[in-house]
Amino acid sequence: MIRDVAKWWTVVIPGLALLALVGSWGRELPVVLVILLALLLAGAVLAAVHHAEVIAHRVGEPFGSLVLAVAVTVIEVALIVSLMISGGTQTGALARDTVFAAVMITCNGIVGLSLLTATLKRRIAAFNAEGTGTALATVATLSTLSLVLPTFTTSARGPAFSPAQLGFAAVVSLALYGLFVLTQTVRHRDYFLPVQAEGRPPTDEEHAPRPSGRTTLTSLGMLLVALVSVVGLAKVESPVIETAVSAAGLPQAVVGVVIALLVLLPETIAAIRAARRDQVQISLNLALGSAMASIGLTIPAIAVASIFLDGPLLLGLGGTHMVLLALTVVVSTLTVVPGRATLLQSGVHLVLFASFLFLAVSP
Repeated sequence: MIRDVAKWWTVVIPGLALLALVGSWGRELPVVLVILLALLLAGAVLAAVHHAEVIAHRVGEPFGSLVLAVAVTVIEVALIVSLMISGGTQTGALARDTVFAAVMITCNGIVGLSLLTATLKRRIAAFNAEGTGTALATVATLSTLSLVLPTFTTSARGPAFSPAQLGFAAVVSLALYGLFVLTQTVRHRDYFLPVQAEGRPPTDEEHAPRPSGRTTLTSLGMLLVALVSVVGLAKVESPVIETAVSAAGLPQAVVGVVIALLVLLPETIAAIRAARRDQVQISLNLALGSAMASIGLTIPAIAVASIFLDGPLLLGLGGTHMVLLALTVVVSTLTVVPGRATLLQSGVHLVLFASFLFLAVSP
């Protein structure tokens, strides 16, 4: 009976959220409907996590983590590109702000919460240093090439690439991401599989029978519906967020951070649940995979979209954000190298995440 109810709500809620998205898109909404949409958004996030875990249980790791990370990122990129095309010159920095927020949220927020969850349950969080180190190196390279170099290049005015440089960055980003996916899923798949903690008995979820092909396809479809609803409702809620941010006297960049937090909720919840099962490697796959996909898919997409954009495309970070990015890379490297993390490492990552949020509010 309980399982039937679970199946029922994970199908109905995303459908209702999608219908609400269609009915509310482009309209001014009263407070009651805004609250209702927020509740549907939360339900769609939980449904997305459920369906992602069904798919992961069927296809195994690291494919399960890859499905959720890529699905969320593709929809997020589509939203960014559509907003940039329709928003004109005022959205020139939208891609940069969104991608940087995604990197900070995933590499510090999700990683920190996952390590905190795992180390509170057990003193040590164990993971594969080889696979996680490979992912981190790719994220660091993509972040530097796409978000740091534009500040120092001289071919275009401001923190921007020239058309040739943007094309090169797009090709390199897509190639690196494709090479990483090949490494993660084919050539060195064992580097990204969960590490069994010493003395940990297998969980009931690990003993559960694999879902059927029909159930998996249904979950795949409902996952896409749920993610479209999450990203779309986050956009619908953005005017309310903008109004609240303006009323509080906060920088408009805070709006992008809030929307990025909403969009990345499915990965955050899935990563924490994996950490509670002592499967920290899955949490790190989700976090770093999402950061990588955000850069590796966004840069090529906006390179194509730049053909239709009127104003400049600003990609280069300012000094404060470059310091945060550099510190994140150094700290993440020191966390990953031993293949084991303690409560202290989780605290360091969460402090960096809190610093990013604080400086977004008070630059």
